[in-house]
Amino acid sequence: MKKVMIVVAVIMMVGAVSGIAFAGGTTTVNVSANITGTCQFSTTPTLAFGALDQNSSSDATAAGTLTFWCTKGVAYTLSDPVNPGVGDGTYAGTISNGTDSIAYSIAYTNATGGGAGKTSPIASALTATILNANYVDVSAGAYAGTVQFTIAP
Repeated sequence: MKKVMIVVAVIMMVGAVSGIAFAGGTTTVNVSANITGTCQFSTTPTLAFGALDQNSSSDATAAGTLTFWCTKGVAYTLSDPVNPGVGDGTYAGTISNGTDSIAYSIAYTNATGGGAGKTSPIASALTATILNANYVDVSAGAYAGTVQFTIAP
């Protein structure tokens, strides 16, 4: 290693003394990336009404929070199967025990807006309601169903 450094130093001194010029150069390197506008769900709640007492005169409610995120600056629409792409903040559906059905509705918040990035989640409060009139005359049993929400940039 010392021999190589001495040889280089000697060549540089000879070049300087003999008038040989050394020159360097520069170049520009282009760097680029493309971030895809994305929206993803982080949590999916369960809306459980619990035991419904047909002797009651009250509506039944259940609540939960749907959490998602979207790329910063990306406009989003949270929608349900009845209103895909609309983001109107309401959904009407039914749960069933195989024989009878019970109508219910879900109100949700933040149906449209703009993302702030993956580390800034967006919470959509879900409030589900079964009107008393919808469950007072149905048969006993376990009722279930699903709702598919969509978040689209």
